[in-house]
Amino acid sequence: MAALSTQPHSHGAVVPVASRAEHFTSYDVNAFEVPGGREEIWRFTPLKRLAGLHSGAAATGSAAVEVNAASGVTVETVGRDDDRLGKAGVPGDRIAAQAYTSFASATVVTLPGDAKSEPTTVTVTGAGSGTVAYGHILVKAAQFAEGTVVLDYRGSGAYAENVEILVADGAHLQVIAIHDWADDAVHVSQHHVKLGRDASIKHTVVTLGGDAVRITPVVQYAGRGGDAELQGLYFADAGQHQEHRPFIDHSQPNCRSNVTYKGALQGEGAHTVWIGDVLIRVAAEGTETFELNRNLVLTDGARADSVPNLEIETGEIEGAGHASATGRFDDEQLFYLQARGIPEEQARRLVVRGFFQELIAKIAVPEVRERLEAAIEAELEAVGA
Repeated sequence: MAALSTQPHSHGAVVPVASRAEHFTSYDVNAFEVPGGREEIWRFTPLKRLAGLHSGAAATGSAAVEVNAASGVTVETVGRDDDRLGKAGVPGDRIAAQAYTSFASATVVTLPGDAKSEPTTVTVTGAGSGTVAYGHILVKAAQFAEGTVVLDYRGSGAYAENVEILVADGAHLQVIAIHDWADDAVHVSQHHVKLGRDASIKHTVVTLGGDAVRITPVVQYAGRGGDAELQGLYFADAGQHQEHRPFIDHSQPNCRSNVTYKGALQGEGAHTVWIGDVLIRVAAEGTETFELNRNLVLTDGARADSVPNLEIETGEIEGAGHASATGRFDDEQLFYLQARGIPEEQARRLVVRGFFQELIAKIAVPEVRERLEAAIEAELEAVGA
């Protein structure tokens, strides 16, 4: 019904002309040209800060992967020839293809069917400052499974990976990816989510640390009735680059998606990028979708880019929309709090906490909620906001 517009968005960016349905994918790294920075999918990314991940850097180390598995959850370390790998999606850029070509072994986490599992945590620690490493994780939720998997990234080094998330028919999975890297770390990751019939995913991305972090979640539907809720929380400090590019590919009828990302920025050179793509194909009748990005700029010298894209190929949908907003503190909110005797510094902290609280409240793991609340408080303490 509707193709992507070539008119400038209210956010100052121009929506690309090409259909997202035609986006090139391949497992072969040589099928992609080395990006130069002018390509649409790379124009916001600081390529010089990626430690050569985009231009074929060889692995010089290995990230450590530790899994604290819940009862009944199976954890395996498998080779590249395991036939379960590569089923959730195909790499959509050169770094994802490089990671798929370069990983030595993969971690497979399987949640049992017809059962509710306690949270499982996968901790990935970088190989160390100045190193390059590649990895691969597969999370499988068997039919009618229910559970949560936390992916916890920390340490130093440059790290590229693919994360596959297979949610079988009737399964309900929550995946929480926390990027709490050291200041020098570089992380580029593509998450491939495939939902079965009447399956659901709650996919949460939290980005706090690292020098340059770029996360691309891609959701595909394998049957009717799939439900995807994607949320993101990010906080960029001086000099940090944080980039999030969720893509929802609606190809099956009667499926739903809802995307909500919120970010805060402070400090000179803090830069966040959010590119939200939703494609509703001809066959995806009865689709309901909405995407929202909000950014709170706390200091001068910080920049947030936000571009929501919606492409609709059928008129037989339940509803579709998107929204984006970037701004500073709401003066009315601050005035309201200060008028009730709350000092300005404390009032600003309350505003930031309230900004993120909606997303934090949806995280089902208490330890993760407490950790995020403490991290936000530490970010505010660092600048005395």
